[in-house]
Order: sequence, then structure tokens, then C-alpha cells
Amino acid sequence: MTHALFAWRPALLALLLAAAAPAALAQTRAAPARTGDYILAVVNQELVTASELQGRIERVRAEAARQRATLPPDDQLRRELLDALIDERVQLTHARESGVRIDDAELDRAVNNVAVQNQITMPQLRERLRKEGIDYTRFRNNVRDQLLTERVREREVQGRIRVTDADIDALLAERRAAAGSSAEYNIAQILVTVPDGASAEETARRRERAELARKRVAVGEAFEAVARELSEDANRAAGGAIGLRSAERLPDVFVEAVKGLQPGEVAPELLRTGAGFHLLKLVDKREGDAFRITQTRARHILLRPSAQLSTEAAQARLAGFRQQIESGRASFEALARDNSEDGSAPQGGDLGWTSPGTFVPEFEEAMNRLPINGLSEPIVSRFGVHLIQVTERRQTTLDVKQQREQARNILRERKFDEAYDEWLRELRARAYVEMREAPQ
Repeated sequence: MTHALFAWRPALLALLLAAAAPAALAQTRAAPARTGDYILAVVNQELVTASELQGRIERVRAEAARQRATLPPDDQLRRELLDALIDERVQLTHARESGVRIDDAELDRAVNNVAVQNQITMPQLRERLRKEGIDYTRFRNNVRDQLLTERVREREVQGRIRVTDADIDALLAERRAAAGSSAEYNIAQILVTVPDGASAEETARRRERAELARKRVAVGEAFEAVARELSEDANRAAGGAIGLRSAERLPDVFVEAVKGLQPGEVAPELLRTGAGFHLLKLVDKREGDAFRITQTRARHILLRPSAQLSTEAAQARLAGFRQQIESGRASFEALARDNSEDGSAPQGGDLGWTSPGTFVPEFEEAMNRLPINGLSEPIVSRFGVHLIQVTERRQTTLDVKQQREQARNILRERKFDEAYDEWLRELRARAYVEMREAPQ
């Protein structure tokens, strides 16, 4: 989530996600204000109460104390958390009006996951709710609302992100420019030298010799054969090839002359330098680091925080899984199959081979720090809390299709926060929001 609240300090993401859960299961669906409580805001048909805001503030402070995080001044904290609660109500009312539905089977699976995450049975979950004074039907409605809001938010925000071919071309050009000095070229040349101080007539004769070589190659003679016959450089016996060299070890004019060529193509015009006349052929080209990447194969277990499972509890549960795996008491695959709330669960959490830019930054940064077979600490992302293990890594050079797909993923991730903020601003502008004063 990217409310204005979350702009103070990105490192507080885990804290703020934990605070985003409702204060209590019974406080969704416009629960009536309790005795001594009062209404702070009316958002469409939903209420935000003072007790709910105070509960949110207390949880943020407790989480900050545990993480030794610094919070803004009290007045600012209160304003931003109230704003976050209003944003949540705006999204919820919009989601309910969107036409999207969560069917009973999907809701049953989500409720059952709450029991599984808390390591209790469904009868035990019902009993716990009863002891806490929470109506089971209201609890199910709360879970439905969370699922509905997440689904609508992801659908509508992703639908706003537009990545054009021009955007992709610009990013690829930027990356090529940044890595251009590390690209490697194998260039072959036919060189006809021009001695220092040569007369105009001698220079013309030399140009004619070079033009003859160009024409012979143009009509189909092998470049290498013509080079062996006419070239005057030290590599003539090798067909004029000078070997694979990085761009910084080649004359700039050579790199400029061949950069638009495909391997096997010959430059259409002669190149004139102080040494003489050159006919150049691009034998081979290897892209620099821009398109040589490390791919990672990883797996994860995902737990989604809910009103019944806080972010802190999800982190603790995943920390327990980590200990079980490290001690050999359980396998990663079995725990993922039984507990992960991700589509990869049936495959033991396996995410397959992925390139940089595939995952959200907080997940990818944690994954990239891991050694092979290493286990992460529980990591919080916008999708929930993850336990990550890296199983393999490999070096590969992306083909053109893969380059464009990687660029598209990078651009979509860059644009996500902007699209989310724009979507939320529009929802707020259309919503009915009435602020209330505290009673005297």
C-alpha cells in the first residue's frame, strides 16, 4: 500500500502493513460506535470512529517499539493514520459497488486458511471468536471484504499501467548506453594504407583500390578472401578479423561504424582514418552487462496478514517454519504445500527461473542477498509475508524477446505506485467524506 502515511520512511513498511489490518474483527462493516466513543468521519456509508483510530495508533506505536523505529510527532501520526483509515473505507465501498463477487467456496477457503495459519481447527476458530465476542458471520464478512478490496485494487491499478513500445525502446537504449563500454566486438577489416604526406594522386589511387575491394565484396566475393588478397594490415592472414575486443579497446570510429550492423554485415561505405581506407565487417558482437543477467530459481511460502493474523504473527509463524527446515524436522516443499497462500503452493512454492525485475523490490532484494539454499528471514511485501529460499542461479544473455519482457516488467513496477496513488486520489475525489468534530 502507498498511502501518504507510508512516505515517511520506507523501512517502516512492515510496521505499516501490520497497522493496516482492522483493529478488531468486529470493527469493519460500519460497526456502531461504542459507549463513550464518537464518529470522526463518515465515508460514503461507512464510519470511522475515535476508538478505531486510537486502536490503530496503539498498534503502530507497539510495532514501532518492537522494531525500534522512529515515528513522526503525535499530531502528524494521528492525521496520517486517520487519512489511511478513510482511504481504506473509500476502497472498500468502491469494491462493494464494483460488481466483483467473492463466491462462498473461495470465502470458505480463505476462512479455513485463517484457522490453518493459527494452527487450530475450524471448530476451535469458532470457539475463539465466540470468546472474543466476535460474531462468526461478521468475521466471514470481514474476510470477504478484504478479499474483495484486494482483488479490485490489483485489477484496477494494474489496468491503469500502460507500457508502450516507445517506453521499452527508451529503457533498452538507456541500458545499452550505460553498458556500451563493456560490449565486445569482433571486427574484420580490409585496410588500404595511405602513407603520411601522400599526394592527392596517390591518395586517389589508394581510394580506388579500397573501392575495388568494397565492390568485390558487394557482388558476393567472400570478405575473408578479398582481405587476404588486398588488405595491408597485420590480420590479413586471418581474413582481416582482429578478434573479440571490448569497445573501449577499439577506435571510437570503428565502434560507431559497426554499431548499427548485424553480425555478418559489411559497412556500406569506406571509413577514412589517418591510417588509410578501411572496409569493415562485423563478425560478432556480444552485448555488455546490460543484457547478461543472473537468473534465480527460488521458492517461497506466502502468508497474507488478516484481521485474525497480524503481520507480526505471520512473521513469527514463518520464523518457526524456518527453524523446522534448518533443523531437518520439515521440508520447505511440504510446508509450502500445506501453508502457502500463493498459486505456487502445489509446486512446493517453486517460482521457476526468473530474471531481475520480475518481483516487487522488497522481495527481490531479499532474494538476491541469499546464497544457494539459504533461507531468508520473514520478508514483508505488498502481497504479504514471505519465507524465501534460493535453490539455483545461472548466468544467461537475454534474447531480444526476453530483453523487452524484462524491460516491460521493470517499467510496470516503476509505474505501480504512481498508478495506485492516482487511482486512490480519484476514488477520494468521488467519495462522500464528512469529517466530524469531537463532542464537547
